[in-house]
Amino acid sequence: MIGGGPGGLMLALQLARRGNRVVVVEQSARYKRHFRGESISPDSVRLLDRLGLMNAIAARGEFARTNRFEISDGGAAALRVDFRDISPDGSLPTEIPQQVLLEVLAEEAARHPGFTLLRRHSVTGLLRSADGRITGARCTGPDGPLDIHADLTVGADGRFSSVLELSGLPFTRKPLGRDVLWFKVPLPDTWDDDTVRVRIDRDRHALMLPTHPRSLRVGLNIPKGGLKQVRAQGLPALHGQITAFAPELGPAVRTHITRWSDLSLLDIFTTSVPRWSRDGLVLIGDAAHTLSPILGQGVNHAIMDALALAPLVSDALTAPDRRQRLATALTRFQKLREPAVERTRRTQSAQERAFGLSSAPAVQARQRVYRLVNSQKWLKHWLWRRIYYTLPPRLSSP
Repeated sequence: MIGGGPGGLMLALQLARRGNRVVVVEQSARYKRHFRGESISPDSVRLLDRLGLMNAIAARGEFARTNRFEISDGGAAALRVDFRDISPDGSLPTEIPQQVLLEVLAEEAARHPGFTLLRRHSVTGLLRSADGRITGARCTGPDGPLDIHADLTVGADGRFSSVLELSGLPFTRKPLGRDVLWFKVPLPDTWDDDTVRVRIDRDRHALMLPTHPRSLRVGLNIPKGGLKQVRAQGLPALHGQITAFAPELGPAVRTHITRWSDLSLLDIFTTSVPRWSRDGLVLIGDAAHTLSPILGQGVNHAIMDALALAPLVSDALTAPDRRQRLATALTRFQKLREPAVERTRRTQSAQERAFGLSSAPAVQARQRVYRLVNSQKWLKHWLWRRIYYTLPPRLSSP
C-alpha cells in the first residue's frame, strides 16, 4: 500500500481484518496534515460508525458536526439547507481533523498481526516480473533502499501520485480556473459552530467551515496561478479581500494571518484515469480520480473505494488462480465505483462553472437558480440527497 492517507489506511485495515498481510508505505513521520481532507460526508460518517471507528474518533472529542449550509450571493442570502431535515438516519456532514482520522485508522489496523506501517519511506520505483506484471515497490527510508514484494501493489498516494506516474497507465490532468488559499482563524463569537457558509461575489467566493475547537477553516479562491500577484499586493490587501467577504472575520484575520506561512495554497485540478489498474497494481482515491474540493468529496470517495475493493481483493488472494482472480477483481472494482465518481465529477463541474460566472446577466441567473432551489423544499432535499445521502438507510457492516 503506497500512501497512508484515508483510503490507504482504510483499505489496509479492512484487508488486515480479513487476515491478509499488508504493508503501508508512508513518507511522513507524523500525521500533521493541515487543510487536508477534514470534511467527511454523511455517507462516510455512517460507514465509519458501522465499522466501529466513530466511537474512537468521538472519544477524542476533536470533531465538529455540520447542521446547516448557507450560500450568500452578492451580499444577500440565496440558499439555506438544514441537513437535519434531510438526513434519513441523523447522520450529518462532519469536520474531522485528518490527523485524528488517520491515527484512529492506524491504531485500529495495528491491532491485527498482518499490518505493518513503514513511516518515513518513499516509493522510488515499481518492481516488475519478466512478463511486465507489477510485483511490488522499490522504496527508500531511514535505513536505505528496500524492496517490498507483493501480490498486489496499491497506489493510494493522493493527487500527485508517484505510483500513477510510475505505472505507465494513461491519464489526463485538467487544471481548473482557480486555486484556493486556505487558512484557519478563531470562530467569530457571533457565529454558531455548526453552519458552513459560502460567500459569493460575481466570480469570486470564500468557503468558511467551522472545525474543532471553535475554529474556522477558510478557503479563499484566487485566479489560477494567481498567488504571485496576491503576494505582490501584500498581506493588508489580502486582509481586505477576506474582510469584504466576511466583515466578521476582519479582526481575527489581521491578528492571526501575519505571515504568508499562515496560508496554504491548494492547486485545483482534476485527474481522469481511464484504467485504474494493470496486472498486479491498482489505484484508489485521488490517485485514480482527483476531484475538485467542492462539497468535500475526496475523502468520501477514498473511503468508498477502500470498502469496495477490500472484499474483492481478499477473496481473490485466497483463490488457487489468484493472479487471474485479482485481475477480474480489479476490473470489477472500477465498474462498481466509477459511476459514483463520475456523478460527483459532473456535479462539481456544474458548480465550478456556476462559481466562475462574472457577467451581470449570468450572475443574476445563478442567483435565481439558488433561490428557486431554496424555495422548493422537495427539490432542495432531492439535490442534497444525491450528493450526501446515497447509501441505503440501513447498512450491514462492511
